[in-house]
Amino acid sequence: MTTTVTATRRAKKRFGQHFLEPAWADKVVRAINPGPDQVFVEIGPGPGALTRRLAPRVHAIVAYEIDRDFAATLDAEALPNVGVIRGDFLDAQIDVDSEPAAAVSAAGLRVAGNLPYNVASPILFRLAELYASGLPIADAIVMLQREVAERLVAPHGTGEYGVLSVLMQHVADAAIVMKLPPGAFRPVPKVHSALVRLRFHEPDPPVADPAIFAAVVQAVFTRRRKTLENALKAYNPAASAPPDIDPRRRPETLTVHEFARLAGWLKKAASFA
Repeated sequence: MTTTVTATRRAKKRFGQHFLEPAWADKVVRAINPGPDQVFVEIGPGPGALTRRLAPRVHAIVAYEIDRDFAATLDAEALPNVGVIRGDFLDAQIDVDSEPAAAVSAAGLRVAGNLPYNVASPILFRLAELYASGLPIADAIVMLQREVAERLVAPHGTGEYGVLSVLMQHVADAAIVMKLPPGAFRPVPKVHSALVRLRFHEPDPPVADPAIFAAVVQAVFTRRRKTLENALKAYNPAASAPPDIDPRRRPETLTVHEFARLAGWLKKAASFA
C-alpha cells in the first residue's frame, strides 16, 4: 500500500488534513533546498512525506504533530535525526539553548510544513512571536491555501490587502515560491494552494505599542469599505487620523508605515485624554 493511499484513508477532517502526493512532495523539497548543516522545525508532518525526504539531507528535524496516530507512526520509524513532538505547534515553547536547537548553524533555524488550512494564520503569528522572543528563524517555507498566500503578499490598495497583510508584512518579507493545484493532495481539497517563504525581521517600522497597532489594524478592516474617518470608529468612536493621513481614504490604501504612524498618533492621543 502506498503512502498516498494510506494518507487518504487516515486523513482526519477535524485536523484539516490533506497530504502531498509524492511527485509534489519532491518539488516542495527542491524548493526548500535543504542543507546538511541545517536544523528544521517541521509543522504537521502527517504521514511523513516531507519528513522522509528532508531527513537524509539535513542535520536534524523537530517535527510537531497534533495527530497522535501519525506522531506514533513517525516516532516508531526512529529516523536517527528526527525528533517527534506530539502536540499542537501553537503551544510550542522552543528553548533556543536546547538540543537540537543548540546545533543551529549561524544561518539559523528553518521551518517547513504543510499547514492545516484551518489554523494557518494563527501558526504564522506564532512563528512571528517565536522569532520576536529570540528564536533564530532563518526562514519558514509553508503550504497555505492560495487565497491566504495572496493576502499575505498583497500590496496596499488591492482587494486582497487586509489584516493578515499588514500585521505579517510588518514583521516578515513574504513571497510565493510555488502554486499547487488541488490534485497535488489526497484527499483532494476544494481550494488551490501555494508554497510561501517568509523571512522574519524586526518590526519595520518600530511601533511604540504593538497591541495598539494590531488592534487598530483589526478594527479598521472590519469597515474596509468605509472611509478611514468612519472605520476608526470601530476602534474608538472618538478616534481620528493624524494630520498627514487623509481621513477620506479607505483602510486598504494605507501602507504598513502609515498604519504604524496611525497607531502612534492614537496612542499619543489616548495619553492626553
